Amino acid sequence: MGKILVIYDSQTGNTAQMADYVAEGARSIADMEVRLLRVDDATAEDALWADGIACGTPTYVGLTSWKMKKFWDDIAHPVWGKMDGKIGCAFSTSGGWGGGAELTCMSLLVIMMNVGMLTFGVTDYTADRFTLHYGAVSAGKPRQEKEIEAGRRLGKRLAQWVAVYCDGHAELRPGPMKER
Repeated sequence: MGKILVIYDSQTGNTAQMADYVAEGARSIADMEVRLLRVDDATAEDALWADGIACGTPTYVGLTSWKMKKFWDDIAHPVWGKMDGKIGCAFSTSGGWGGGAELTCMSLLVIMMNVGMLTFGVTDYTADRFTLHYGAVSAGKPRQEKEIEAGRRLGKRLAQWVAVYCDGHAELRPGPMKER
């Protein structure tokens, strides 16, 4: 059974809503155990428990929230050398389109890479000219189906990679154009 942690920070509820969609997508793959936790409630043990981590935060000045950065700063030493090979992805909500959500996703991916995690992008489009190359993003609360589906697709893709690389289910490996 694969284990997925969806960890998020949210001040207005927008990123919490996206986290729900990411968790829903992860649960769409059979035999996945999913923990959905606010960053305030997550621990180093949660990160070590997980095979895959979806990390989400609001965009603040084009970067991750201080709470999410502090979480990783605080656990970096205790988990050092133990996170290698875990799979990670990112999601973010921002105040508006062009507000830095993709930069925030990149900052989260860099944090995860620094503790040894493998990160990925998603080439799928969830609507015309709407993709999640660096992670699922939304301007404000995810309301439109393309934004909701981006969250679900990110979680599903994380679960697929966990199933392939951690549980040996090669048949679940996503391939080019399979889900479009």
